[in-house]
Amino acid sequence: MSTMIAKLVDASCHTRISELARRVVNGGEISRDEAMWLFNVENQADIFDVMAGANRIREHFKGNKIHLCSIVNAKAGACSENCSFCAQSAFHQTGSPKYGFIDPEPVQQAAEEAARNGITAVGLVAAWRGLKEGPMLDEVCQRIRELSDSGKTRADVSLGIIPSQKVADRLKEAGVECYGHNLESSKRFFPSHCTTHTYEDRVQTISYLKKAGVKICSGGIIGMGETREDRCDLAFSLKEVGANVVPINILNPIKGTPFENVPPLAPLEILKTISCFRFILPRQEIMVAGGRTVNLRDMQSMVFHAGASALMVGNYLTTLNQPVERDLQMIKDLGLDPDWDKHGFTDQ
Repeated sequence: MSTMIAKLVDASCHTRISELARRVVNGGEISRDEAMWLFNVENQADIFDVMAGANRIREHFKGNKIHLCSIVNAKAGACSENCSFCAQSAFHQTGSPKYGFIDPEPVQQAAEEAARNGITAVGLVAAWRGLKEGPMLDEVCQRIRELSDSGKTRADVSLGIIPSQKVADRLKEAGVECYGHNLESSKRFFPSHCTTHTYEDRVQTISYLKKAGVKICSGGIIGMGETREDRCDLAFSLKEVGANVVPINILNPIKGTPFENVPPLAPLEILKTISCFRFILPRQEIMVAGGRTVNLRDMQSMVFHAGASALMVGNYLTTLNQPVERDLQMIKDLGLDPDWDKHGFTDQ
C-alpha cells in the first residue's frame, strides 16, 4: 500500500477564478475582497488557474503585443532620500557609482541601441529628491528635447518629486510623454521603507504630471516585507491614480542597505502577484522590471502567462539584467510581438 496521500484540490476555487476572469474580460471589475481572495490562493493548481485567468485578460485587452523599455542612470548615487531598498541613497554604504547629470552622448547612444532592438522607450532616471525650477531643470529639458527630437525612441523620465505644476508643464513642453514615479508600496507600508518624503508627496507629483498631459508609469516593489494586503492595496491605489504603465519590481537585496537580509519571495508568489495585478488593472501595461532575473531565474518567461504585457530590458540602475538578445528570443519563442507602437496608450 502506498504511504502517499493525495491532497484534494477544491474544484470550487477553479470555478470562482474562472468566473472572476470572465467578468473582467467582459468589461467588469473585481472588488477588493475578491482581489484579496485571489492574493491568498495557496494551492499550486489554483495559483496556475489565477495565472491562466490573468493570461486570458492580457490577451483580450493587449493581444500578443509586448511593450519594451529601457533606462539610463542619468544621475547616479548620493541621493538625499533614505529609501531602504535603494543602493543609491546617501544614507547607505553600498559602493554604488556616483556621478552628476550625464552629457548628451550617452543618452543618444542609449537611444540608438534601443532603436536597433525595437525598444519603445528610454527612460532618463536621476537619483535625487526631485526637480525644481532653475538651471538643472533647463539642462534636463534640453536633454529631453535631444532625445525626443532624435525620433529613435520615446522620451521617458523618472526625476523624482515634482513640486509644482509649472515644472510639470515644462517637462511636457520639452517632450516628455511618460513619467516614471512609483508609489512603491501601500500607503500603510510606505513609512517602513522611506521617511524623508511621504506617500502623499508621490501622489501629488503624479497629479501635477497628469494635469500637464503626461502619461504615468507607476508601480512598486514587492518582497520588502509587506503583506499580501499591502500588495492588493498598492494595485488599487495605482488604479485610483490612473497609472498607464505599472512596473512590478521584485526586491533584489543590496549589501549595505537596510533590506540586505530580507528573504526572497518564492517565484510562484511573484507570478501570482503579477496575475492579481492583471485582474485589478486589466487595461494597463503591466511591466516586470527590476529583480526578475535573480528572483524568477528559469521562470522568467512565465511572467507573460501570468498577465504581464511589458518588460524592462537592458541593465537596471545599479544591477545587471540578462542580455537584451536573450529577452527578445524569449518573447519570440512565446509567439509574442515586441513591435509596440511607442505612442500606443490609446486603450488605457
